[in-house]
Amino acid sequence: MKVQIFVCTHKAFETPKDPIYVPLHVGKKGKPDLGYPGDDTGDEISEKNCYYSELTGLYWAAKNCHDADIKGSCHYRRYLINSLGKVYTEEEIRKILSEYDIMTTKTLSLRSAYYDGFGENHNLKDLILAGEVIRRDFPDYYPVYEKLVHENKTYFGNMIICKSELFDAYVDWLFQIFFAMEPEMDFAGYDDYHKRVFGFISEFLLKVYIIVNGLKVHESMVGMVGEKKETIEVKVCLSQLIMEKKLTEAKDYLLKFLKKRPDILMEASDVNGELKLAMQIITSCEHEYDEYGHSVLDEISDYRQLMNYFETVNRIATARKLYLFDKNDESWLKENKVSEITLKIASMLV
Repeated sequence: MKVQIFVCTHKAFETPKDPIYVPLHVGKKGKPDLGYPGDDTGDEISEKNCYYSELTGLYWAAKNCHDADIKGSCHYRRYLINSLGKVYTEEEIRKILSEYDIMTTKTLSLRSAYYDGFGENHNLKDLILAGEVIRRDFPDYYPVYEKLVHENKTYFGNMIICKSELFDAYVDWLFQIFFAMEPEMDFAGYDDYHKRVFGFISEFLLKVYIIVNGLKVHESMVGMVGEKKETIEVKVCLSQLIMEKKLTEAKDYLLKFLKKRPDILMEASDVNGELKLAMQIITSCEHEYDEYGHSVLDEISDYRQLMNYFETVNRIATARKLYLFDKNDESWLKENKVSEITLKIASMLV
């Protein structure tokens, strides 16, 4: 028997050298061959990838991979990693699973209840439908679903590693829910991002499944390999608009993009937190112009230097909250003429 961690991908990438990580072309049916095994053989739902995202890979692994005693899934850009920032080896995985039932991401704490956040970024009726199906078909799960959906915790990315029996059982439970939902779904008006509704809901349902079944979870950090092209493009455009002092245009551009891709501010997309920092810069400079008629943009002409300025402001704001503020911090604030408005906004964010 062996360990197989399927790396779900829709594009060619530099594959991990460790053979336990197996590239799996998800949504392969009808697409150009990337040279990887695909989710379009045997018992498969490859053609539904636009609705299920990487879940078509999980479905394929559960239904067609029968020679591994441990199975898992990750992404071509995201991996569960150990405390040293390295992808797990087979030895590490086997050791962890001798003590835990399942490995997944660290719990994500949302700004509001999952129910509210889903409603802001997706069609709430889809989440409600999931709850109705669970109440009807899996009544033992419904009380936990109803409790958690009004709390602010979830997992993300559909990245799991566990023994094959548990992997297959979880996937079977998940797709019983989703296949029951499908006939009642209406995707009219959904763009490519919002069509992937099952992929989004499944991240939350993993939390439900784990708690109901009393599973012992090993939560891991997520390692990123590069950034998405669209994220890079957004950062470049924002930096240009900000340095041209076109703050209203920068804000409108980002808000418009967020309606299309609300996940872009998540840690898994905004790897270095630069988009959140850009939002802070826009807000701070707008308020400075309103209050004083000038802002830090009149003093700094390099975007990287501007980012460093606000990173330092945030560090000092954090130090003040922790009562670690010292004379060097005070001198830096004075020398760089940091406004009370900028400090106040930083204090609210850190």
